[in-house]
Amino acid sequence: MLDTRTIEIVKSTLPLLENAGVEVTDHFYKRMFSHNPELKDIFNLSNQATGRQQFALFSAVAMYARHIDDLAALGELVERVAHKHVSFDIQPDQYQIVGHHLIETLRELAPDAFTDEVADAWVKAYGLLAKVLIGREKEIYSDYQTKTGGWTGARLFEVKAKTPESELVTSFTFVPVDGGEIASYQPGQYLAVKVKPDQAENIEIRQYSISDTFNGESYRISVKRESQPQPGLVSNYLHDAVRVGDYIELMPPTGNFYLAHLDKPTVLISAGVGITPMMAMLQTLLKSQTDQTIWFLHACKNKSQHNFAAQLKNNANTSEKLHYYYWYTQDEGTDKQALNGLLDLTRLQYELPLIDGDFYICGPVEFMRFIKQQLLDLNVAAEQIHYEVFGPHSDI
Repeated sequence: MLDTRTIEIVKSTLPLLENAGVEVTDHFYKRMFSHNPELKDIFNLSNQATGRQQFALFSAVAMYARHIDDLAALGELVERVAHKHVSFDIQPDQYQIVGHHLIETLRELAPDAFTDEVADAWVKAYGLLAKVLIGREKEIYSDYQTKTGGWTGARLFEVKAKTPESELVTSFTFVPVDGGEIASYQPGQYLAVKVKPDQAENIEIRQYSISDTFNGESYRISVKRESQPQPGLVSNYLHDAVRVGDYIELMPPTGNFYLAHLDKPTVLISAGVGITPMMAMLQTLLKSQTDQTIWFLHACKNKSQHNFAAQLKNNANTSEKLHYYYWYTQDEGTDKQALNGLLDLTRLQYELPLIDGDFYICGPVEFMRFIKQQLLDLNVAAEQIHYEVFGPHSDI
């Protein structure tokens, strides 16, 4: 634990972190990549270009500083970051590198505020944060080393199938090249894909939600071709260059967003490619023996971008426990599941399990904020609302 003086000093520097501008974050990454270029194979350089990674790191460190005297309040952040780090195969010695460059950046760019006393306090504070994360990551790594079909690091898989799901999304099915068993996963978790596109200077690692229930033989991810704010380096490579029969390295499935209960009413709410983890959850619920009701609510632009549309319609027509609705913002749906316009939960408020249900949200951050606020306005308890954030740490 940290002493009172160290906690006071760290908290006093909170404005420095919260107000860290582009100059500070750019300096940090340039410094780190200059001294340790091998980390370019871990950090998402596309997120570097957009500034999302810089914002993510400093906002996470600022959150840590804010709660440094109450680490229990950081449980969800620690869990999310630990799972993401495992998907990158982060090792303990890399924490020392990042911590060193973080502290030296603040010392170099804010010498008046970041005195030797402040630097010493932050060395202790960062060391505690690293210890907490390393400990949790060690537990996750250990789980995958010991579980049936588990592995750590990268494992070689063959692309067994490549299936278009809409005009933007394609599913990829992978089987292990070694012919061995594969690890089970919780519906909603993701796989990390490790590739080196021809036009990339470094290895690139990306996380994609598993989009089907566990079958013991293969994994399926469903990838959107990204074009905004810039073409997706890895997503476009998967769509354009990867073929059936190609080999791809995968990290083991992980993630802290997953179906928590089979025995409670469940509402799955998604937009766009955010539908992918929901498909794994839905198929798991449909195959289970639960008699609890399921609501599947999905929003997208139009019919051509409606992923898994035929499968969902079939599920709704064959399962009495599934209530399925979708919203188009550009087209008008013509069947009984269609509710056009924005996804408005007030239209279903007397049908949804607002008191005792679990609500799962996945999609663009603004969409998730929009849905979460609707749920709160309908008096759904915050602990009943679960969500997945793609990319660097963010919150809704």
